[in-house]
Parts: sequence; structure tokens; C-alpha cells
Amino acid sequence: MTDIPYKIYLEENEMPTSWYNLRADMKNKPAPLLNPGTGKPMTAEELGAVFCDELVAQELDETTPYIEIPEEIRKFYKMYRPSPLVRAYCLEEKLKTPAKIYYKFEGNNTSGSHKLNSAIAQAYYAKKQGLKGVTTETGAGQWGTALSMACAYLGLDCRVYMVKVSYEQKPFRREVMRTYGASVTPSPSMNTEVGRKILAEFPGTTGSLGCAISEAVEDATSHEGYRYVLGSVLNQVLLHQTVIGLETKIAMEKYGIKPDIIIGCAGGGSNLGGLISPFMGEKLRGEADYRIIAVEPASCPSFTRGVFAYDFCDTGMICPLAKMYTIGSSYIPAPNHAGGLRFHGMSPILSQLYHDGLMEAISVNQTDVFAAAEYFARCEGILPAPESSHAIKAAIDEALRCKETGEEKTILFGLTGTGYFDMVAYEKFHDGNMTNYIPTDDELAASIAKLPKTAE
Repeated sequence: MTDIPYKIYLEENEMPTSWYNLRADMKNKPAPLLNPGTGKPMTAEELGAVFCDELVAQELDETTPYIEIPEEIRKFYKMYRPSPLVRAYCLEEKLKTPAKIYYKFEGNNTSGSHKLNSAIAQAYYAKKQGLKGVTTETGAGQWGTALSMACAYLGLDCRVYMVKVSYEQKPFRREVMRTYGASVTPSPSMNTEVGRKILAEFPGTTGSLGCAISEAVEDATSHEGYRYVLGSVLNQVLLHQTVIGLETKIAMEKYGIKPDIIIGCAGGGSNLGGLISPFMGEKLRGEADYRIIAVEPASCPSFTRGVFAYDFCDTGMICPLAKMYTIGSSYIPAPNHAGGLRFHGMSPILSQLYHDGLMEAISVNQTDVFAAAEYFARCEGILPAPESSHAIKAAIDEALRCKETGEEKTILFGLTGTGYFDMVAYEKFHDGNMTNYIPTDDELAASIAKLPKTAE
């Protein structure tokens, strides 16, 4: 084995040329999306009224293991990819752990996160279809920022509905979106019928990703030449994000490294799914085994306290039904600072894998997450996003367990965003004004009781 550098960079010719479709190797496929009106699986024609045609094909494809990345998208990727795989030597030394800790860093682009991997793909297919523009939602703002960049590059109109609490907490991320030409509306708003309905039912609400999705879908479907795109949850998004895991695997194999534990934050699933997909594929095919851990906020615990059932992906109940781990689309999460994890459900792919016992899930409190983020920043010199800091918290805990047991395990986690637009959150943490909110069993039960009735 050669000496392992602090940062492992791949050559340009080592970048993946195809995305990996994990569903091709899944024995138990994710359940199909259902039409909320008929209760039957959504057809390509029905989905085409909301999504771009090529993205619909990717959404429904369960058999093709590798889908080629178009050349124009690969050219765009070269602006910031391959991204580095970093050995956290300083963190290891500070923890005095025998564990080896690696993180895949996706923050080396203006959007500050991994979201650009799918944003450029979805914008490309919209442009190829001859559309005028796209609509979307955004939580913390990373997705909206990434999509506004991609649309500016391709000359598309971009309309973003930003969760109201994030719109207010993260004004500078909002301004980056506007710099790239996007219109940004705090959600829920009075601009849409569904927004007005939500505001009437929940006066003064701080919003949620489910609310913003409803508004973005209504906007797209009521304007000719527009389609809705999204930054997480659905199969097409996890597909595009597999460049993260594919690059990671190539880099690790280059130096003879095999992770024992793989950790990612979990909100809708794009970050976690993108990182683990090629490793999970090996696990499904019986070629290797890994311990995979999803980390979610205690304030929005879809994996750890939700149910595996069909639910709407949006609060307004206008989107298709997805079978996933959910705490109910009517649940409005507390204004947690990890805005990208403030979603009531989880990717159908990841939900099926979790249901089949192929991965674990834990939830963590917000103040513990920020303590881990601060510790990491002081050791590694990167200010992490609150979302990614959930994975940092779990990685530190696992490294400390190795210290107790003396095991020399290799830990890999995804650092998929920077926290430089999250300073209001860091300020609240430092001033002692940050609190932890954990929903009661009664709150979750009330939301789950409203799940739609399906034939299953």
C-alpha cells in the first residue's frame, strides 16, 4: 500500500462517466409512486405533466444499472469535480482514537454543497426539452442556490419557494440565488392557492419543505413551459448524486482503503443515498459488507420514529404518494437550523433499504450537532453546514467507541456542505440561545393518523 495523502484527488479521467442506479441491484424494489386520485401507480404520461420527460424515464427505470452522464453535464462537473476525499488526521489526533476517519468534501463550489450534482442534470434535461424554466423548493437554501447557478448557466428561468424560517434566517443564501437570477419567495406564500390554504390552516407558520414543494408544484403545473424539479427524495435525484459515492470508492480503492462504517446525514436522502449507493450495491450483491448509518435530527425523526407507509411528499397533498418512512405530511417541524433536514419523509429507496435491515438510523439533538460542528471546525479548519454536522456528530461518537474498545476501524462520512451562510445558527449556539425540540408521541401520532388510506 502506498502512503495515503491528507487529501486524495482523482484525475479528470478518473471521474465517473455514468451514474449508478442502485435499484437495479435491489431485490425488493421501492414501491411505485401512486396517483392520489386513482390510487394506481403513476404512469410516465402522468409524471410528465410535472417532471421533465428524461427525468421521468430515470425515475421509473429499475433495471439499468448504469446510466450515462451526458457530455455537457460532465463538462460542467469539471468546474468542481472530482471533489477531494480527505483523511481527518487532525480530528483523529485530537480524539486520540485508533480509528481512521475520512470525509468526502462536496463544498468546493459556490452553492456550498453537493446539490449542484443534480441541479445541473435536471436543468440540462429541462433545457433539452425546450422548456422556459423550472420551479422548486429549498430548505436551508443549498438546493435553491445550486439550481439557480445551473439555470443561469443554461439560460433558464428559475423560481424558488424557500421555507419561510430559512428565508429569514439565511438572507445571504437568498441573495446568492437572486445574484444568479432566480426569484425567491418565502413559503408558504399568498402567491398560490395551496399557500393561501396552508396559511389559513396554520396562521403564522414558519413553513416546511412539504409546504414549499406544494407551492412549487402548483406554480409549475399552472404555467406553460415550466416543470418542477427537486433536490432530494426521488429516485432521479439519488441517481445523480451517486457521483459522490462512485468517486469515493475509486479514491479509496486507489489506496487500498475499505471503510467499515459509512455515515451520512438524512433529511430527504440525496446526500446519504449519493454517498452509500455503490457501497450498498456491493452489499446487495454479496461482494462486501459495510455498516451504514443514517443520522437525522431529533426534531424531524422520520426514520427513527416514523412509519413505513404511503404518504404525500407535500403538505398541500397535491403530489404523488410515495411509500416511505414518514411522520406525516401535515407535520410542521420545529424551526431547526438544519433546514435541509426539515422534511417529513425519506427517500423511497433508502426507506426500503432501512425496512429490509440493510442500514441503521439514529437521531441526534441540535445542540449536540453544533458542538460537534465546532469541534470539527477547530480540528479540520472547515466550518461545516448544520446538515452535514449530523454525520460529524455520529462519526465522532463512533471514533470514541473505537478509542474505548481499541478497534482500528475505518470511518467514512459525507461532508456535503459548508456553513458560512449559517452564522445565525452558530451565533445562537455560542450565545446559549439554541434549544432542542423533540416532538411528543402524541404530536407524531396526530400527524401519522392523517396518512392517506391506500389499498395496501
